[in-house]
Amino acid sequence: MKSILAVAIVAPLILVAGCSGDTPEADMPQPIALTEEAAGHYCQMVILEHEGPKAQMYLAGMPAPLWFSQVRDGIAYLKSPERTGEILILYVNDMGAALSWDEPGIDNWIDAESAFFVVGSDAIGGMGAPELVPYANEDEARDFAERRGGEVMRLAEIPAEAVLSPIEFSSLEESR
Repeated sequence: MKSILAVAIVAPLILVAGCSGDTPEADMPQPIALTEEAAGHYCQMVILEHEGPKAQMYLAGMPAPLWFSQVRDGIAYLKSPERTGEILILYVNDMGAALSWDEPGIDNWIDAESAFFVVGSDAIGGMGAPELVPYANEDEARDFAERRGGEVMRLAEIPAEAVLSPIEFSSLEESR
């Protein structure tokens, strides 16, 4: 009788403890391949029609990812004080595995937490804004920064202003 009572008391506590923490890595949604059906969260445009790296984000309770036409947009959502939903994971294209800027890849996704981002380069993303260029390999990110400018940062180091500040499109046009 004591063992039945112990199970009746302990089992619900184990369930509650399991639900109160972060989602275990093994239970994280995995990235999916980019297809023609993927539309940008902000713009609702077909993602594949835009150049440069992309992002996909999973929110708690949502089976499908939010797609972003630019990595910058995915990080802006992540750093926005007005975001809704619990973010489980953000994936970005590994530009070290990309065929080119025009073909960043459909299945070369890396966890944004492990990526090295080139911030402040002359790279312009698919929506015409300055892009944060992700790499799985730090040396590849540093090589890109040497050629195109910018600074290599980890996700947590990227200041919110880098993705949330207004963009001067006229100055971008002059630099092209």
